[in-house]
Amino acid sequence: MLTMSFVSPDLIRQRFSRAMSDMYRDEVPLYGALMNLVEQTNAQVLVNDPPLAEHLRSTGEIERLDLERHGAIRVGTAAELAMLGRLFAVMGMQPVGYYDLTPAGVPVHSTAFRAVHETSLQVSPFRVFTSLLRLELIENTELRDFAESVLAKRQIFTTDALDLIELAERQGGLTEHQADEFVLQALETFRWHHSATVTAEQYQQLSAQHRLIADVVAFKGPHINHLTPRTLDIDTVQAEMPRHGITPKAVVEGPPRRRCPILLRQTSFKALDEPVAFTDSPQSEGSHSARFGEIEQRGAALTPKGRALYDQLLNAARDALGAFPNEANAQRYNALMAEHFAQFPDTLDELRQQALAFFRYFPTSKGLAAKGTLDKPVTLERLLEQQYLRAEPLVYEDFLPVSAAGIFQSNLGDAAQSHYAGQSNRQAFETALGRPTIDELALYAATQQRSIDECMTALGV
Repeated sequence: MLTMSFVSPDLIRQRFSRAMSDMYRDEVPLYGALMNLVEQTNAQVLVNDPPLAEHLRSTGEIERLDLERHGAIRVGTAAELAMLGRLFAVMGMQPVGYYDLTPAGVPVHSTAFRAVHETSLQVSPFRVFTSLLRLELIENTELRDFAESVLAKRQIFTTDALDLIELAERQGGLTEHQADEFVLQALETFRWHHSATVTAEQYQQLSAQHRLIADVVAFKGPHINHLTPRTLDIDTVQAEMPRHGITPKAVVEGPPRRRCPILLRQTSFKALDEPVAFTDSPQSEGSHSARFGEIEQRGAALTPKGRALYDQLLNAARDALGAFPNEANAQRYNALMAEHFAQFPDTLDELRQQALAFFRYFPTSKGLAAKGTLDKPVTLERLLEQQYLRAEPLVYEDFLPVSAAGIFQSNLGDAAQSHYAGQSNRQAFETALGRPTIDELALYAATQQRSIDECMTALGV
């Protein structure tokens, strides 16, 4: 009996990520300029900072740096979200984390589809931040009914994509030919559509309620609205963007610049105005802005204790600012962030010893040479002191709700801010998805513990 040979989901994800990047570069030329700037910046950082270069080499991150991307999409119905979950599962991506963006005036809640094991992440750290529109938050019942009716008529997946998803689930994977075809078919879901599915007047009504609602409802599918490379120095990229013909948003989202980067820092260029043909005037064009470019710098994943401190300091800085960060108050906001985050320890030893960040442990050559001869009692701290082990911070693979909302708002315009406070509904999101989202903190803890267990085995303990 012949057995089929299946392509690893990690490799399918890697191929899809590259195909998505090529498509987006063709659709949004500024993305290509952004990629060039990031590549130049990263190359310079690696030359100027040998310890960082060694860290990236020793942890295997250097291989994934140029591959690293995250995308973002927004869907309109529970059925669309559930099928996306099945599509991403073919690529080894699972829903990690629940993000409620309603307190920032954005009527969506979200998760991030990504790989969950460190070995899979090394092959391809591709992530897609996926948001579901909260139709129930549209106060105008007539407009809400209209939005629901428009969304009910569309099919955002090709027939072949649906067939291949079902085939992968039935046979346990995809063959080489099937995997290639799956990437091509899946890509169609994320492609930009020049033609809207509503009239110009209907588009304006949706946009008046919230520009993001128009973006989700008025088109044939959830066009990828940004694709994000990873930089090693986001402040340099932010400063250099205008010299490359790119206008950045006013402030970098996330923590301020530090010696030991933590969590996630993000910036972007403003959404492009793109021509759109409406159903009542296919020959005359209107415009729509949704797609933009984003850059991120990733730091250490924080423990629950570290996240609590981060949230406390971020909230204090924003309360002191008393407004949404923008061009007018950017300098003051940056100063407030630096002032408040001076309280957050900024050495790797402090982060580890105070249990503020997660770490991955590796045996040293000295430790391996001493295998089976270690003095009792054997403790993690003692092994580190004796240089039998080394500790490297775990990369934060996820997102920050305040930062995501800040990116969304900077591209929707300040006038788009509305208030949906107290409207979080994780249960409804997970019901729509068809499964619970995964606790990202538990994933980091598991990775850290696996590395400790592997080290102890390697040292003969």
